[in-house]
Amino acid sequence: MGTAFDARGLTPWGPDRLELGEGGRWVGDRVALVDIPTGRLLESDPSKPGPLHQLARLEVTLGAVAPLAGRHGEWIAACGTGVALIKAGGKLEWIDRPEDGKPARMRMNDACADPSGRFWAGSMAFDFTPDAGSLYRIDHDGTVTQVVEGVTIPNGPAFDKTGTTMYFSDTARGRIDRYHVDAATGALGDRELFARVNDGGPDGMAVDDEDHLWVAVWGAAEVRRYRPDGSLAEAIKVPARQPSSVCLVGREDPRLFVTTAAEGQTDALAGALFAVPVTVPGRPADKYRLG
Repeated sequence: MGTAFDARGLTPWGPDRLELGEGGRWVGDRVALVDIPTGRLLESDPSKPGPLHQLARLEVTLGAVAPLAGRHGEWIAACGTGVALIKAGGKLEWIDRPEDGKPARMRMNDACADPSGRFWAGSMAFDFTPDAGSLYRIDHDGTVTQVVEGVTIPNGPAFDKTGTTMYFSDTARGRIDRYHVDAATGALGDRELFARVNDGGPDGMAVDDEDHLWVAVWGAAEVRRYRPDGSLAEAIKVPARQPSSVCLVGREDPRLFVTTAAEGQTDALAGALFAVPVTVPGRPADKYRLG
């Protein structure tokens, strides 16, 4: 099967330009996203383009969030050097800060909840120190466990609808790995290479209803869709060099939303949020279940 290079243009979804947009998630009738260095949690109306609305602004970096089950308007966040709850009004309630006191100056990066209600969050060094980062699993009781180490720039993870397959990338190494997940315990099986990216870095990811993996490819100005066997099914050009995350929104008329980063770029559309119609939908963001 060949690769389809799609000529569809992505539409800028508003006037905002983010320094390092990340963590696009379909939550309710909105797209939630973050701007990592400014600590802002934002939302967009996926039915029409317009300015982003700020939900919270933290005093630390904000890598990504997941909605908190049973608590409307509250979130679990990978932020600063650890994991915290964002309460109403933007107040932080820390769960743990596992990256405090490390030799390198650390921050949290991408993160998401899985279908079993756990939260998974990656960490990295501000100066991209090789192998300094980790992937952590946050269980229902708030226990934080390091499950992958030796990562440089963690992105994802992304889960299939059963929660038994996890995709996780190290952007700096250009590799996407796949793990089996024990849905009952959250334990990971052996690491399996899923795909390599040689012309950019695999960044944020999302799984659609056909179990294909959408990947934002940082530095390549593309988003790519991979088949379950790891072969490339299609690619869509992005009018910004640094796509950083992808998010599938809507069941009837699904769209793919793409965050990008303006850092180090001078292009007019660098840092914009984009959207493009797609034919296969995905799922709303899973929620973290505390307690």
